[in-house]
Formats: sequence, C-alpha cells, structure tokens
Amino acid sequence: QVQLVESGGGLVQAGGSLRLSCAASGRTFSSRYAMGWFRRAPGRERDFVGATSRSGNDMIYADSVKGRFTISRDNAKNTMYLQMNGLKPEDTAVYYCAAERGTTPAVDIMAIRSYDYWGQGTQVTVSS
Repeated sequence: QVQLVESGGGLVQAGGSLRLSCAASGRTFSSRYAMGWFRRAPGRERDFVGATSRSGNDMIYADSVKGRFTISRDNAKNTMYLQMNGLKPEDTAVYYCAAERGTTPAVDIMAIRSYDYWGQGTQVTVSS
C-alpha cells in the first residue's frame, strides 16, 4: 500500500506564495509512478491542477495555473512539490496529491481515474 501526506497549506494574501509538499511512503511506491495535484474549491468538483509523467521529464498544468504553479519531484525523498506563486482568491481550495500504480502501459496524467492513491488534502486559502 502507498500513503500520501500533503503539507504546506495555509492562509496567504493574494499575490503571495505557498509551497505544498506530498510525501509518499509504502514499500510498493516507485519514483517511476506518475503523480499529480488536484484541488476542490467550494461548490466544485475535484479539478486537475498539474501532474508529472512517469519519467519525471514532463509536466502538465491546467491553463488556470500555467505560469504561476510549478511541480517538482525529489525522488530520493519520494516527495513531490507544488510551488504556487501569484496566488489568487480563486485558487482557494483543498489541494490533493495523487499517485498511480504504474500498472497500465500508458497513463492519462490529467484524469482523476488514472490515480490509485490519494492524500487527505491540505487547505489553501487566498484572501483578497
């Protein structure tokens, strides 16, 4: 089994920055698994934010965060990060990290259905 734990959320003013962390553990976790960030704002479904491919060489971002958010991974620490700059009130949401099991030949890293493991979420609140 794989466990994911997010941290780093909090309250920040518009224009500010936060860095979220997602620490993965479990003997079956592999740094070759695709990982992603999603968020759920009040009254909305869980939306894609960004993800990293299995190789770690490709990052994809939602249009709403492109140019402001950056994903990185430290495979030695089994940790993925989400650097969020230029935060806006509409970024307010619970942020979740997710990982897949690498059992399929290919993976759509933007799709919720692709992910097998989820963290508990961390709240990000951006005040205007």
